[in-house]
Amino acid sequence: MVGEGMKKQTSLKVKQEEKKQEDVRYEVLEHQLKRALADYQNLDKRSKEEKGEWIRSASKDLLLRLLPVLDTLMMASQHSADENLKVALLQFQEVLALERVVLIQTRGKEFNPATMECIVTEEGEEGKVIGELRPGYMLYESVLRPAQVKVGKKIATNY
Repeated sequence: MVGEGMKKQTSLKVKQEEKKQEDVRYEVLEHQLKRALADYQNLDKRSKEEKGEWIRSASKDLLLRLLPVLDTLMMASQHSADENLKVALLQFQEVLALERVVLIQTRGKEFNPATMECIVTEEGEEGKVIGELRPGYMLYESVLRPAQVKVGKKIATNY
């Protein structure tokens, strides 16, 4: 009887030890699974961000090539009474707006070197934009093309 009780106790201890080992293996595997899942989620997030950045970059390149065409249409519409030209220009501007291209407002504003490029200075109110030579545009909160402007400056008087 004593031998049988010892066998049961030994068997119980062996089973308890096996259970502990299984629990440890389970925890290790669970940790590895959670880590692999987190790695996958990070990879998925990073690849979506990279794809979005690639799309924005491709859009920016295309838009930069289209802006001179827009400039030409705008100049032509200023010197022509052709309604078809004005409609085409309006459609072009609507497409740009859908792509989140926004005109940089310059007239009467303080000169801002982050969004404007000073091409000429003339007598006028110091630091104010007094004319626009070429419009500038923003895309996704960043400058797509800076506006080229005339900026006022005080004329020095010799007394």
